[in-house]
Amino acid sequence: MKTFENTSLKMSEFLLQIKAIKLNVTKPFKWASGLNSPIYCDNRLTLSYPKIRTFIRQEFVKIINEEYGPVDVIAGVATGAIAHGALVAQDLGLPFVYVRSAQKTHGMGNKVEGRVNSGQSVVVIEDLISTGKSSLAAVSALRELGCNVKGMIAIFSYMLPIAKNNFKDANCPLFTLSDYNTLIQQALNEEYITESDLNKLLKWSENPEKWSEKFNK
Repeated sequence: MKTFENTSLKMSEFLLQIKAIKLNVTKPFKWASGLNSPIYCDNRLTLSYPKIRTFIRQEFVKIINEEYGPVDVIAGVATGAIAHGALVAQDLGLPFVYVRSAQKTHGMGNKVEGRVNSGQSVVVIEDLISTGKSSLAAVSALRELGCNVKGMIAIFSYMLPIAKNNFKDANCPLFTLSDYNTLIQQALNEEYITESDLNKLLKWSENPEKWSEKFNK
């Protein structure tokens, strides 16, 4: 899991600027994984801002060219990364597919939508990394079709230890445009949060599972 300092700072500034970051330490947000979190990052808002949307596309393309090299197909994880993935594929002049969270129960029953062939190399685009479980399910679906998944790029990561372990176990390199630590420090600098908020956010990141327990009783 790797970020780039200048890019991470700029991406954090953008997310705060458009109020994509929501904070509530008394009534936390529940993730699909079941974890409770005092912070929520809504990256879907970035699509409504051309300047930010362009920045994300350009940075994704730069990472692909510098870190992954030649690739045959770009894949987006449904639904949050479909638009960003399609923009990246358009920029690179490459085919695009997207991966559903679950296989369709009607029609062709596809989980991967679009044309991808066994042996093709793929870079997966994601909007957000929490535990990594749903993101890596998309990687697995592509590998089951015989694809060579070179790795994944995401807009933001909460930097949870469980995600780091999951990506390591899946042998899937991950690059992100921004991360939790950069964002909360920038939020403090911009007076988006207080020192008290920062301490609570740091405490959550130290042990999200334990922090969540008190809200599940």
